Amino acid sequence: MTLVRVTQQMLSRQSYSGMQTAMGRVAKAQEQLTTSRLINRPSDETTGATTAMRIRFSLAAQEQFVRNADDAVGWLDQTDGTLSSMGAQLVRARDLALQGASTGALGQQGRDALATEVDQIRAGLIDSANTQYLDRPIFGGITAGTKAYDTATGALADPPAIGVGTGVVRTIADGTRVRVDVEGPDVFGASPNSVFDRLAALSTALKANNSAGISAAIDGLKGDADRIANVQSDIGARTVRVENARSVATSATLTLKNALSEVENVDLAKATVELGLQEVSYQAALGATAKVLQPSLLDFLR
Repeated sequence: MTLVRVTQQMLSRQSYSGMQTAMGRVAKAQEQLTTSRLINRPSDETTGATTAMRIRFSLAAQEQFVRNADDAVGWLDQTDGTLSSMGAQLVRARDLALQGASTGALGQQGRDALATEVDQIRAGLIDSANTQYLDRPIFGGITAGTKAYDTATGALADPPAIGVGTGVVRTIADGTRVRVDVEGPDVFGASPNSVFDRLAALSTALKANNSAGISAAIDGLKGDADRIANVQSDIGARTVRVENARSVATSATLTLKNALSEVENVDLAKATVELGLQEVSYQAALGATAKVLQPSLLDFLR
């Protein structure tokens, strides 16, 4: 039979170790209650920490998709509003051309006035063609400049930026990219048959009382208006797609946040009760230790 001699030092060491353990449980319960988190460091729960990191990675991706979709909707809304305004201006320009084509009492002075208004419409359309979103021209393709068209001539300001690559795109879901820009020639036509060229020709025809030129402008402006309407319909379809993707990403974000809360966040009522129990346990350990550690033989010899 093996005898184990229990010394005062062994009792003190074991008592100290037990009290430290109890105090550690109290500190952990206090930390969880203070931070409202079950996991404050990976060592608290390895499996939970790994799960939380994976959820955070997915959450960050979904939040980025939402931001991308918001940016895409802003870009597309800006384009849609600009196209609506330009369509109305083209309708007005065609009405002016129809008035100029009339052979009634309208004299040359009246046609000159119509030509002046056509010139103003052309200048307004060029300004609209240079509309920007976040300091980038929405009809300029991938140009690094601030304008899509030259204000004076109505020609492309940066032709090499048109028809290159996929244009301006936004990633709105995993593996899903949507183009948010429209290049100028797809909307206004290419020179020498662009909207701006046609309006300049109409102004010249009105000033010269050129019936053939006015008639050609009338037919051309109808085609231009139809092209803008088609582009606007395409923009609307893209907007619907982006908004649907944004809704899905927003829903996924909320789901992931709830999942992260289940893994990381503490139940406050349970944590409060746990803290109370650990404090009682610690106080009991202190009381038991005080009774177990009786005075040593040296104390009796003094």
